[in-house]
Amino acid sequence: MRDTPRMPADPPGRANRPSAVVFDLGGVLIDWDPRHLYRSLFADEAEMERFLAEVTTPAWNLEQDRGRTFADGIAELVRDHPDRRELIEAFWQRWPETLGGPLPGTVELLAALRTTGVRLLALTNWSAETFPIGVARYPFLAWFEAVIVSGEVGLVKPDPAIFRLLIDRHGIAPASTVFIDDSPANIATASALGFVTIPFSDAPALGRELVRLGLLPA
Repeated sequence: MRDTPRMPADPPGRANRPSAVVFDLGGVLIDWDPRHLYRSLFADEAEMERFLAEVTTPAWNLEQDRGRTFADGIAELVRDHPDRRELIEAFWQRWPETLGGPLPGTVELLAALRTTGVRLLALTNWSAETFPIGVARYPFLAWFEAVIVSGEVGLVKPDPAIFRLLIDRHGIAPASTVFIDDSPANIATASALGFVTIPFSDAPALGRELVRLGLLPA
């Protein structure tokens, strides 16, 4: 698989511009970070980082994104780290505090794309239990034609199967679809499947690529 963007050397004309744009959510449109919560629970930053690296790890959280319930995930960690019970349980009990605001500028680009007639979809690694919290907090999630939530379908990025589900369920043609994500692994899978990919770094860079692809006016 390649981790470089599949983009034309020259901007396409309106007739052959991409017909759909697929957004990742966390890290692209939404500032999700467990540190937003745990900074209020730890006096020492280094101790917090050890806890997030060794206890409520990204790999552990990914299983909730895959469909495991938080009750099961929390129980597993409490068995292994009984002295950390309250901190572990806070991950679920105070999960809304892990959400920050929309990432600056990206929602504005999404709003601009809405006016162009391009199809807008989202593909996100997100627990089925907590996704409704995001829907209630961020009205712009209703702007998407569809959102595939990993926890609802039992698949997570970068597994090619979740991309194929997107393709099959919504009639997406990868060669005419832009995929935007901040994860190099997810970008690599999408690129290998033929998507036009934009690795996300910040809104200004994304805006320039959308202009270059003919999706937004210069």
